Amino acid sequence: RTPRPAERAAAMAAPLKRCLLRRRDGREQHGVAASCLRELRDKARGILAIDKATEPITLVLAEDGTIVDDEDYFLCLPANTKFVALAKNEKWSSKSLDSGTAWLSESVDEVDSAAEKWKQLARQLKDDLSNIILMSEEDLQVLIDVPRSDLAEELAQSQTKIQVLQDTLQQVLDRREEERQSRQLLELYLEALKNEDSILSKVAESETVPRKEMDVVDTGASSTGPSAKTGLSDHILAALKEKPAPELCLDSQDLELVLKEDTEALASALRWDKQKAEALQQACDQELSKRLQQVQTLHSLRSMSKGKKTLPWGDLLSSKRKK
Repeated sequence: RTPRPAERAAAMAAPLKRCLLRRRDGREQHGVAASCLRELRDKARGILAIDKATEPITLVLAEDGTIVDDEDYFLCLPANTKFVALAKNEKWSSKSLDSGTAWLSESVDEVDSAAEKWKQLARQLKDDLSNIILMSEEDLQVLIDVPRSDLAEELAQSQTKIQVLQDTLQQVLDRREEERQSRQLLELYLEALKNEDSILSKVAESETVPRKEMDVVDTGASSTGPSAKTGLSDHILAALKEKPAPELCLDSQDLELVLKEDTEALASALRWDKQKAEALQQACDQELSKRLQQVQTLHSLRSMSKGKKTLPWGDLLSSKRKK
């Protein structure tokens, strides 16, 4: 409907909020300014070339798919909030580019081709500190090793706060290592139980059945045949094959790639049996879900308390240190 004169006057009086818009399956973002949800929908329709036949348009938060249909909630959102415009019958999906790890596939601010990797990682933290949860162990270590003064200058923070940040990064690394060691101990224990049962079974057999010599057939996945083609990079395959609990050392984007990979192709590339490859993908799925849940929880807590802030050093870092 056409807005009434009173509505137009109220909209003109309201301050404009900067927002970022994109379609569900698109990566191109458009910056717009709107004073209310109606104005944002109207601009989304025009900028994103959404056909009127596919209306009504639904606006959701790009980070977690929260539907934004309340004016008061819209006004509480910070500037530069990312929105996804969904046409009729479209649904937000965590497996699409709108998932919690979409920031990993997007370009961070343009940097010199010769810029160090740590600067790109630091800018990701400057945009949202909860990105720590989604980083690989290698990325975490890179930021820990950066001289405190350099990182403080890059993030425009005091060296005291940078020390707290690096302590937090180290704690995340330590927790992953503790989890890895716990899993290894559990696997060793289960393997020992399995071997013990096997030995007892063989002893019982030998007492009742004459021992027969049998040809040993290798049914493992150590075949020297060619590996099936896989879209995973060499560094991901190396981590999956060589690292204990590899899902803990990969970043969230790599975990998504492993989940999307065909199980048989993955098993062939790693020279494993299909059951082992399925178990690996399940572990990756659980780890990715856990990280995304942690990120969404942090975002929700931050929104409920103070609203989103860029790099909430005090509260978020101190809460991490207490855990």
